[in-house]
Amino acid sequence: MISMMKYVVCLIIITLCIAGCGDREVSKKVSFDKRGTEEETSVRRADAHSLKFGFDLRLSPKEDIKIYLPFLRYLEQNTGNRFSIKFTEKYESTVENLGKGITQFAALGPVTCVLAKRQYGSSCLVTGVNEDGRPEYRSVIFTRSDSPVNTLKHLKGKSFAFGDKYSTQGHVIPRKMLEDAGILITDLKGHAFTGSHASTARAVLNGEYDAGALQDNMAKRLVSEGKIKIIAISKPYPSSLICVNKNVHEPIVKSVKTALLSFDPKGKHSGILVDWDKTEMPKGFSEYREADLKEIEALAAKYGLIK
Repeated sequence: MISMMKYVVCLIIITLCIAGCGDREVSKKVSFDKRGTEEETSVRRADAHSLKFGFDLRLSPKEDIKIYLPFLRYLEQNTGNRFSIKFTEKYESTVENLGKGITQFAALGPVTCVLAKRQYGSSCLVTGVNEDGRPEYRSVIFTRSDSPVNTLKHLKGKSFAFGDKYSTQGHVIPRKMLEDAGILITDLKGHAFTGSHASTARAVLNGEYDAGALQDNMAKRLVSEGKIKIIAISKPYPSSLICVNKNVHEPIVKSVKTALLSFDPKGKHSGILVDWDKTEMPKGFSEYREADLKEIEALAAKYGLIK
């Protein structure tokens, strides 16, 4: 496998938040499989000369790192800068790291993007593009394939699994979907924040919750495997973004943005990527438009995520 730099094999122990009752979160330790591929087990040791890249947890630490490492190699090859991953378990920690300059770049959802901009003055460079070539995504509310629940109204008095509290697809959008159907948080039997889309899927499939919320890409895969049933799909909302710390030198920002807009994951760069179609930007990136986040910003404020 082609690589510009040496990669250091390390063992990462992380904590995933798996739902208990209500808002209580129970921690479970997960470790990397030493027998995995280079992308699964190789994370470069950060040094003073590399740009640090963070991301909101989507699937699992193991899967997300496998996806982002080849992407960072692409950025290295096309900007002349070194990159290393800085993993954080919680969405708000990813925002804090970006704001404080612990990371220089990060892949953020719309809610955490708004948080980074308002709290730390971070900027957004580009927006992810979906399979249809649009800078948007949707949220899905689902149940198990054998569940008697068929509509949102059937969820009154049922238990529900959200993703991270600061997740756009995993919390903010589905919460609005429930409210639009006349169901408030207090109308549920119980709810939890599992910490990631993958954890939400497991929690519902294991019978811990009656229904949950997922990103549309994952939901489509699980439906094709016969594991879940989709009961509602949201309208389109702005997709995930790549954001930058306010103190990164302008020439670096420009070179990274140029590389991002030139990124062609379905074409000439497909061969260097791993599972990129599982991200919210399967067809690359488009120009960021600040006005697109107004509705998300209002919802985040409504739910107490930003002041």
